[in-house]
Amino acid sequence: MESLGVLPNNTTLPLVLKACAAQNAVERGKSIHRSIQGTDLMDDVRVGTAVVDFYCKCGFVEDARCVFDAMSERDVVLWNAMVYGYVGWGCYEEAMLLVREMGRENLRPNSRTMVALLLACEGASELRLGRGVHGYCLRNGMFDSNPHVATALIGFYLRFDMRVLRLLFDLMVVRNIVSWNAMISGYYDVGDYFKALELFVQMLVDEVKFDCVTMLVAVQACAELGSLKLGKQIHQLAIKFEFVEDLYILNALLNMYSNNGSLESSHQLFESIPNRDAPLWNSMISAYAAFGCHEEAMDLFIRMQSEDVKKDERTVVIMLSMCEELASGLLKGKSLHADVIKSGMRIDASLGNALLSMYSELNCVESVQKIFDQMKDVDIISWNTMILALACNTLRAQACEIFGRMRESEIKPNSYTIISILAACEDVTCLDFGRSIHGYVMKHSIEINQPLRTALTDMYMNCGDEATARDLFEGCPDRDLISWNAMIASYVKNNQAHKALLLFHRLISEAEPNSVTIINVLSSFTHLATLPQGQSLHAYVTRRGFSLGLDLSLANAFITMYARCGSLQSAENIFKTLPKRNIISWNAMIAGYGMNGRGSDAMLAFSQMLEDGFRPNGVTFVSVLSACSHSGFIEMGLQLFHSMVQDFNVTPELVHYSCIVDLLARGGCIDEAREFIDSMPVEPDASVWRALLSSCRASSDAKQAKTIFEKLDKLEPMNAGNYVLLSNVYATAGLWLEVRRIRTWLKEKGLRKPPGISWIIVKNQIHCFTAGDRSHPQSDKIYAKLSILLSSMRETGYDPDLRWVFHEEDD
Repeated sequence: MESLGVLPNNTTLPLVLKACAAQNAVERGKSIHRSIQGTDLMDDVRVGTAVVDFYCKCGFVEDARCVFDAMSERDVVLWNAMVYGYVGWGCYEEAMLLVREMGRENLRPNSRTMVALLLACEGASELRLGRGVHGYCLRNGMFDSNPHVATALIGFYLRFDMRVLRLLFDLMVVRNIVSWNAMISGYYDVGDYFKALELFVQMLVDEVKFDCVTMLVAVQACAELGSLKLGKQIHQLAIKFEFVEDLYILNALLNMYSNNGSLESSHQLFESIPNRDAPLWNSMISAYAAFGCHEEAMDLFIRMQSEDVKKDERTVVIMLSMCEELASGLLKGKSLHADVIKSGMRIDASLGNALLSMYSELNCVESVQKIFDQMKDVDIISWNTMILALACNTLRAQACEIFGRMRESEIKPNSYTIISILAACEDVTCLDFGRSIHGYVMKHSIEINQPLRTALTDMYMNCGDEATARDLFEGCPDRDLISWNAMIASYVKNNQAHKALLLFHRLISEAEPNSVTIINVLSSFTHLATLPQGQSLHAYVTRRGFSLGLDLSLANAFITMYARCGSLQSAENIFKTLPKRNIISWNAMIAGYGMNGRGSDAMLAFSQMLEDGFRPNGVTFVSVLSACSHSGFIEMGLQLFHSMVQDFNVTPELVHYSCIVDLLARGGCIDEAREFIDSMPVEPDASVWRALLSSCRASSDAKQAKTIFEKLDKLEPMNAGNYVLLSNVYATAGLWLEVRRIRTWLKEKGLRKPPGISWIIVKNQIHCFTAGDRSHPQSDKIYAKLSILLSSMRETGYDPDLRWVFHEEDD
């Protein structure tokens, strides 16, 4: 038209301006506006409305308002265009003021005006005004005659009152698919999945034709509700009504199956889809990861790349989240990171946080710091992850420095920031620091939600202030199961198993425990070696319907408990009945055999584990090497150590070196053990030297013991137990002068070895005893019985060997 010199008119211009808005052709639209300014065309209300609508849709609301104010003639359509423009860009107050101004000019708003006003009320949380609009619509007959008004009212009440919303929906004379979808989506958004599906069923009964949006929400509701049977029926409906071409619905179905525990159905559906996009691949990889099938997830990721499906940010985030669980996880994580950089993928907050989390979980603090410093879009999660990574690696000063930088930034600490920095509080030396953080929380009115309260309780327990920890716990009126579990776990971690048991018995009278509770309590039974208590808990779990076959973590905890309490047959029974085992299950059995002196069975279990396709990890080798040490399998232990490095690419840690030293030392190979220590690529820690020092007792090698002790004393100068070990070596060699000298050293340094504790559990009550202890109310009876037992032992010929007893000399 322009090339032919044909001038546009009031019919052409609105169409062209509408096209400019749709294509976001801003300069073209502005050029057209400039070309008609000052002409009669701008006096035409249809053209003016088109210009206002163009500016509004392209984000130039102020320009739109200038055109609007300059119009000599303004009808309802023009007013609506301006109102919708304000609403579309979040200017809700301006939109509501404009509707009021419209009324003052004696223009009667129509149904579209009411819809725009309801959207503004919803955005501005104006419940009272929205109710007024509702009344206006009822009085003027807009509710029954205009389904889009009723749908807007549904959207408005979704934000405020589901009860009124349902009454509104039931009163609607004319319902369209948008109304039904808004109602079903509303129930889904507030978490009432049952009512969302109930309404979907009503649609089917009323023979209302649904669309892909309805189907999508129904599938998602079914996934959240956890009904596999209903999900399969909805899948059949999707096939019947030909919605299975929609990738969004297929993706939702795939997630529904995996959320309901049917990984096989997810896999079958995935393989049946001919044209899979990246989100479908992501969902399938994520499903494998959620089920712990990390190798399968990795294989699928490799297959995705081989089929030339371009990975997106979500793909990388999922893969990074699995790196901690994968063999050579750090190597794979670094490879993914390098691929992100190479492909030019933008590292936004989401991807950056995934990288931070991956490196943090794998204890690569330097990498966490480097990525954090490079990130341009840091959010609260970024700061919290950075602080947590430093705190968990005992870098309290650096964590405090980052915490200080965060307080100076635009992003302020929240409760999870405090939880992160509290992770730096490990022992009694951190109590003042922990109290200062608690004070900061109170001073800055940071919400003490349940997770933060639990973290503060845990901090005080770890730092030796049990009274404050207990006050926090008892002072919480609405404590949840996580709080109970954390408190029980703290008692277990701080070697107060009897208090953990008391708290557990109180818990089951007030709330319902979960598998985490049971695992925590089991660890206390394992520590106390109380088989009857463990058996009682097993019976309790069975009565409560816990399934060891479905909860592998719980099953593994019971295997460990039975093995450490000496009931290997019970551990084997659980292990053999498991439908699926993981590496932790095998490690528990191998460790159990080893600690019970059944080294041959430990070796057999290790071989069977390899035959079943499991790859041993560092923990496996600690268990199997320890088993060799306790059973005297020196050659086999050395072979396994070399195999660990050469065949399985497991990098030895200090604990593995300590096992080998113990293996050689127990076998009387002191010189070989010393040579092994000298050949270690890492500096030996106290546990390595202590293992060697203990072995000197059997050979009475006082000279070598003294040399070893000097190294040990440099590492742990305040550990009285090391002095006692050396004293036992001297006592065995008959060097009583040296024994007295060690006693003098202990007095001069103010050191004292904590006494060994014996205990017995009678009717859920733990009775603890130490040597010479007379605090028990029945101590007279106990010592009388002990005297009888000692006399009986001597009468049967028992002669105690006192050579290794610490020589008690009177000063």
